[in-house]
Amino acid sequence: MIVLHHCFDARSFRPLWTLEEMGLPYRLRLLPFPPREAVPDYLAVNPLGTIPLLEDGAVRMNESAAICHYLVSRYGPSPLNVAPEEPDYAAFLNGLHFGEATLTFPQTLLLRYRRLEPPERRLPQVAEDYERWFLSRLRKGLARLDGGFYAAGRFTAADISIGYALLLATRLGLAGQFTPDVADYWARLSSRPGYLRAQGAQQAAQAAQAAPPADAPG
Repeated sequence: MIVLHHCFDARSFRPLWTLEEMGLPYRLRLLPFPPREAVPDYLAVNPLGTIPLLEDGAVRMNESAAICHYLVSRYGPSPLNVAPEEPDYAAFLNGLHFGEATLTFPQTLLLRYRRLEPPERRLPQVAEDYERWFLSRLRKGLARLDGGFYAAGRFTAADISIGYALLLATRLGLAGQFTPDVADYWARLSSRPGYLRAQGAQQAAQAAQAAPPADAPG
């Protein structure tokens, strides 16, 4: 049984969404944020103390985009994967990593220096700079998705990776600055049954475990 350690709407939402899109059986362990402080025994299974952690037999993985790639490769064939011989393979890999390295990274700094640090340690200029960075790279990076088409020609794990960055942007109040094409793309992603099932799964786990929502990516 696959076990996914998860915080509400954190980076671990990427593999949760992938699991739901693929219809794979799994167990969800919802943790309060930050788990390294709130759940000390978590460090025994993930010394980094970060979210996500995927356990699949002897496999342990903690990079959200890599976990998505692992799931669609290990448990495929799946339309969420793009094979090396397909024309859109490079676009698939680029989108998979663009969502995390280019889009989520600046948002974590925005979140830290605008909301999470104590008031005396907050840095409004840093937060503003990284907000502009995120929005610029989002606009330029998704400029070719005219009409809301997908990163690799069809819906794949690359869109899940990018889609999480858009989910986080929505939580940070940045959705009002999406271009019309980005807003259309996000509307298509967030209306998918797999996305809605993943949201329902974490909400059900939160209710069952009485766990508070996360305030940040893990």
